[in-house]
Amino acid sequence: MERQRLQKFMAHAGVASRRKCEELIAAGKVKVNGKVVTEMGYTVDPSVDRVEVAGLGIIVHEKKEYILLYKPAGVLSSASDDRGRKTVVDLIKNAQTRLYPVGRLDYDTEGLILLTNDGRLTNLLIHPRYKVDKTYRAVVQGIPGEDKLAALRNGIMLEDGPTYPARVKMLKQINGNGLVEITIHEGRNRQVRRMFDAIGHPVLKLKRTRFGFLELGNLQPGQYRALSSAEVAKLYDLVTVPGV
Repeated sequence: MERQRLQKFMAHAGVASRRKCEELIAAGKVKVNGKVVTEMGYTVDPSVDRVEVAGLGIIVHEKKEYILLYKPAGVLSSASDDRGRKTVVDLIKNAQTRLYPVGRLDYDTEGLILLTNDGRLTNLLIHPRYKVDKTYRAVVQGIPGEDKLAALRNGIMLEDGPTYPARVKMLKQINGNGLVEITIHEGRNRQVRRMFDAIGHPVLKLKRTRFGFLELGNLQPGQYRALSSAEVAKLYDLVTVPGV
């Protein structure tokens, strides 16, 4: 296998952005074949060399795929289903590796979901400590008053505990119902729906429009695109590498 710079190998293996990988190397946190390497020009052969990062263990290099999908309603956010129902993975044609969704969207919810075989990035993005924003547009029954929206902004009590404050904005009225934009960073089961239930305005339709800095753009339900290397690096920049 062709040799490549250590920081490039680490970034492609999903450790962090290339810049952060360089910082790890400079800090003496990377070993190659048991020896600490701090030289930026150092190259490795991924098929032979053993690369270790403090706090992460040994890196196994494999091709990583990162897909942004517009999940339609009526599709499961899982890799498979023993009842034969359609899943988000079924929508991705010609995938080079086995993909898994990053978190979940309810069966009846549509919108942006990421799929990848990068387990490390998945775990970081869904971990509550990193507070990655998720933005939704909800058509809710009736028109919530400012007092109801303020309750969501302040955090509201659910059966599994209080929510963190949400960013909430009334966008417009649709045939006597409200279109509300809400941004949260938690990932509890059916959380947005339960929050609106708690203020007496059940969700009629729910769509996730944004995950972190990523947006649906012009994608239609069932369509998807690969993330660019710059987008993947930026996702890693949203979270912290343990041990740094």
